[in-house]
Amino acid sequence: MNRKATALDVAKRAGVSRSAVSLVLNGRGDGNVAKESQDRIRLAAQELNYSPNAIALSLRNQRSRVIGIVSDEVVVSPFDGNIIGGADDVARSRGFVTVVMDTERDAARDASAIETLLDRQVDGLMYVTVGLKPLSVPHGMLGVPSVLANCYDDSPTPQLHHVIPDEVTGGREATEHLLALGHRDIALLAGAEDSPAAPLRVQGYRDALAAAGIPVRHDRVSFAGWDIDTGFRGAMKLLDGGSPADRPTAIMCANDRLAIGVALAAARLGLSIPADLSVMGYDDEARIADTMVPALTTMALPLREIGRSAMTTLLDAIEGTSTQPRTTAGPTLETMVPCRLVIRESTGPVPSR
Repeated sequence: MNRKATALDVAKRAGVSRSAVSLVLNGRGDGNVAKESQDRIRLAAQELNYSPNAIALSLRNQRSRVIGIVSDEVVVSPFDGNIIGGADDVARSRGFVTVVMDTERDAARDASAIETLLDRQVDGLMYVTVGLKPLSVPHGMLGVPSVLANCYDDSPTPQLHHVIPDEVTGGREATEHLLALGHRDIALLAGAEDSPAAPLRVQGYRDALAAAGIPVRHDRVSFAGWDIDTGFRGAMKLLDGGSPADRPTAIMCANDRLAIGVALAAARLGLSIPADLSVMGYDDEARIADTMVPALTTMALPLREIGRSAMTTLLDAIEGTSTQPRTTAGPTLETMVPCRLVIRESTGPVPSR
């Protein structure tokens, strides 16, 4: 049977020292080992099928190299699992593993989930939510390095770093896309009024119209919820009963499911998308936005990027390599990740009336 490769074997193949191999494969190569040498070490480790001994590593570093993740419903949700996927990508690349617990939206289970993970000697904690929302941070998260993803500390003096999408800019850029196509009468189905994300997207919409010198019509903005049926009803109110000159030429939606409802309403009324009406979504939900007919133009929520950024922030804190910018009061507690415009077939030039 072939002998298992050692770190010394990797060092010899890469032409570097044994300590350089340790630094790179333990996630501490940047700033200590030249990039070319790091590349050679990783290639040699891959060729030799070498991986560090996790138990020996944890004994040397007095770390478990395990990160605990608590989610409100991400694990059982069809929406935001990519946050955990992105976080796990970064953790594995730096020699950590993740353990996930889902409370299924029962806040009473938060404290016990945190205690369970701390009993397993995790090195750090992350809390992940479906949809942007405030969080009453479980006390146990304050005793170890911790970070929040897609949520934020709702206490008067927040203590934990949070990573969230830049919703205002997302709403503005979605509106700017329609403005660039010539639309001036743009309606907005804005989601649920009690959602923290909805008013931020409305703010972006208002900012874009203001910058274009277009007054906001209050009858063009409605908080319609998040589901297909409410999108259908909201669109029927906007489109049915008036003359073509009185209806909006484009409808922005606060999520892709609302946009499906708008498309169904347009079909009911014999309107063609985008020839008669442009439709814009938000989220870029898998197997919805790209499979609609016509395929949906939308703002993609940066879920995987949020997970990656949050895990990077957390591991940097654990390993003492944090480069977070500081203010006069201390390190900043917020990272905002930009959304991305995805242009497909549901938006087009403003129709002639």
